[in-house]
Amino acid sequence: MLLSTFLVEDKAEIRDTVVEAMEEIAPLRFIGHAAGETAARQWLRACNDDWQLAIVDLFLTEGSGFGVLRDCQSRKPSQKVVVLTSYKHQNITDRCLQLGADKVFDKSADLEELVAFCKEYAASLDGQLLPPAPAGTLH
Repeated sequence: MLLSTFLVEDKAEIRDTVVEAMEEIAPLRFIGHAAGETAARQWLRACNDDWQLAIVDLFLTEGSGFGVLRDCQSRKPSQKVVVLTSYKHQNITDRCLQLGADKVFDKSADLEELVAFCKEYAASLDGQLLPPAPAGTLH
């Protein structure tokens, strides 16, 4: 099963690398992305039924991932939100978890753990129907 995944990352080169690498080694299908908080919040609200996993960076050129996490607090129980950041310090991790993140990963040190999380999550959903990707959502 491939997880319908939304990525919040403001740096295009990192976003492209994450999409390419994670689709290669993890059970993910990226269906959309946003570079800033406002766009991410709008997409997640408009496409509420279309995603299963959101991967969120914290420090964005517009707004922050903390605002995205706040908005995701009302997500469905079957939807997961993880943080992928270069600033994984205990106080930041604690804040992310308080805001409802399921897990926090370091961009440079925790990619294997992120892949394992995705595989475990996909396996837990195995047998459930994968929602179809909305046409034209990846932008």
